[in-house]
Amino acid sequence: MIKKLLLLLLMLVVASCSSNKSVVRTTKPDPRKTNTPIAQRVKKPIYRPIAKKQPEVVAQKKPTTTNVNDSNATVVLEATTRVKVTTQMVLAYIEKYKEVAKDNMVRTKIPASVTLGQAILESGAGTGPLSVQANNHFGIKCHKEWTGPSISYTDDEENECFRKYQDPSESFRDHSYFLTSRPRYVPLFQLGEDDYVAWAKGLKNAGYATDPKYPDKLIALIERYQLNKFDAEVLGKPFVSATTITNKEIVFNDDTSKYTVVKGDTLYSISKKFNISIEELKKKNNLADNTLSLGQSIIVK
Repeated sequence: MIKKLLLLLLMLVVASCSSNKSVVRTTKPDPRKTNTPIAQRVKKPIYRPIAKKQPEVVAQKKPTTTNVNDSNATVVLEATTRVKVTTQMVLAYIEKYKEVAKDNMVRTKIPASVTLGQAILESGAGTGPLSVQANNHFGIKCHKEWTGPSISYTDDEENECFRKYQDPSESFRDHSYFLTSRPRYVPLFQLGEDDYVAWAKGLKNAGYATDPKYPDKLIALIERYQLNKFDAEVLGKPFVSATTITNKEIVFNDDTSKYTVVKGDTLYSISKKFNISIEELKKKNNLADNTLSLGQSIIVK
């Protein structure tokens, strides 16, 4: 009995000692059950490149073509300026200034056909900037003797001085004086007053224009619009037509040895039309290449 009591007492002592020892954990604590905050997992933003805005493409408008009657067909005139005018505009210009040209012919012996032809060519039938802004229909520069009003215009050089007139008729008179007062034009006045071909070539030879085709252009204008009829009126002679003009284009000269270039002509087409070789055409007309100008007079026989 005593032994049993001692054994029970011993067990109580051992149990009491065991309760005072610290507990050693053998497993890791679950972080989700602790009070320590856990950094949240944040997804990185996805960067997508922004597409560049493409410039707007503006459709280019195609030039509209208008069907016009033949009397409104455009003609390119090129001398001091390059302009496009219609046949009606040229005819209106001739009607407006023909009497001025005839009066100048009576006074100075300069063919009215040449004066009008040069005016049409130099002024673009009155539409060029010098004729519009300065009433200067012949592109006459100031020169040292000019004391009247002037205008600056870029021609051979920048901002050159050109004469300015109150009225276009003053420009016509000054043109006549310009030719009659300079020694280099004296040989012209030994020519016939109705020989517009010789006058056109003489003007070029005297240095009036630097364009090698100036005589051809001038002659073509005179013949196309029959400006030489005004020479005949002043001289009291019967008028002999140099060309036949229709509402469409220039057609054949009455002089069958010449042909006036119309739209679409080439040396090849002219050679076939008159049964002549291209080389012979070039030789007869002193042509350096195959270039032709509208209204150009071509020797074909």
